[in-house]
Amino acid sequence: MSTRREFLQDTGYGALAAFTGLSGETASGPVAISPSDLDSDIGTLYPFVKSQVIAGEFPLSFLQTEFADVGAWKRVARGKLLDLLHYSPPACDPKAETVERIDRGEYVQEKVYFNTTPDVRVPAFVLVPKEARLPAPGIVALHDHGGFYLWGKEKLVELEGEHPVLTDFKREYYAGRSVASDLARAGYVVVVIDMFYWGERRMVLADDPADWRERPRSLTKERIDAFNRRSGEGEQLVGRTLFSAGLTWAGVMFWDDVRTVDYLLTRPEVDPRRIGCVGLSVGAVRSAHLAALDDRIRAAVVVCWMTSFPPQLKRRVRNTIGHTKLVPGLYRHLDYPDVASLAMPTPLLVINGGKDALFEPSGVRASFEKLAACYKKAGVPERLRTRLYDTPHEFNAEMQAEAWSWLATNLRTP
Repeated sequence: MSTRREFLQDTGYGALAAFTGLSGETASGPVAISPSDLDSDIGTLYPFVKSQVIAGEFPLSFLQTEFADVGAWKRVARGKLLDLLHYSPPACDPKAETVERIDRGEYVQEKVYFNTTPDVRVPAFVLVPKEARLPAPGIVALHDHGGFYLWGKEKLVELEGEHPVLTDFKREYYAGRSVASDLARAGYVVVVIDMFYWGERRMVLADDPADWRERPRSLTKERIDAFNRRSGEGEQLVGRTLFSAGLTWAGVMFWDDVRTVDYLLTRPEVDPRRIGCVGLSVGAVRSAHLAALDDRIRAAVVVCWMTSFPPQLKRRVRNTIGHTKLVPGLYRHLDYPDVASLAMPTPLLVINGGKDALFEPSGVRASFEKLAACYKKAGVPERLRTRLYDTPHEFNAEMQAEAWSWLATNLRTP
């Protein structure tokens, strides 16, 4: 059987009429079509999608000439983003409860539950350094997606008797480090929650076996892989169910993170003037949006998730935009670097991997250029650093060193 590319080459561009049903147009309407347009993940539908992409500057980008004052622009652009999340939980008392406290030598590890809405209670680890001068700077550490759902917050924290599959995951994506624990040793009060659908908040079905419910250390790699596979397949249904209920997964995710800042600031050990955030992959999406939505963030690190989205549409949506990150209609108003620039004037470090197959290289370059232009227009170019490492999708030791230096510089004692 020939491939799609071979089919197009063998039959010739003139056979497009038979392929689309209409000569010179797709089933969605008349558009300009070229053979290269059809070499996409959505085939004959791509030309229509391409024709709908915003031409020129995005309407609510800070680079539009109508926007001069950062504060005024943020009220408009942030307001649009918040509207499109279709989720706006009321503020609430966290009602935090500490259920476990373990001395880890240089820091104390607490297991805490607190409310992010009046009805939603989330599990968290809070790491409190023992030798730091208090109140200390605080960090919201944000875990990744990774197609690995059985654990969430544990991806970033050292645990006794850690499952070897989790250890292998950290070795692949975090250079074998538990980055939240490293930050606690460096003198930060660190909080890490389970994201909706991960860890203790994972999807458990009525007939699931005991090992998936209880996560014993005896759980085999095969059983862990099976759970992660099932969870990956379930994202579509969960996302559609959330949309049908009138909200977005992204809204739940981002507001949980904002409410985590609310909780962190109730801790007497934390200096409210020195709050940072950091995350890899979907953790980077969360870090960028937390800095964009919450002015209490004073330094942010975004690792392996920055691009301009028009170049992504041809072949890169498959693994970059799932229901967890979809904000319907956002890219009619703001590109992703426009969203990240809502953090201004907060210092922002953006790290991408040059070998990261999730992103179209031209989109990464465009996003770095736009972020630089936005920070320059805002008068704070020195508060942005973008860096492309010759690496795949990971948060390696060299990247971590740069990230920790960035946080230390920008969260030092005022």
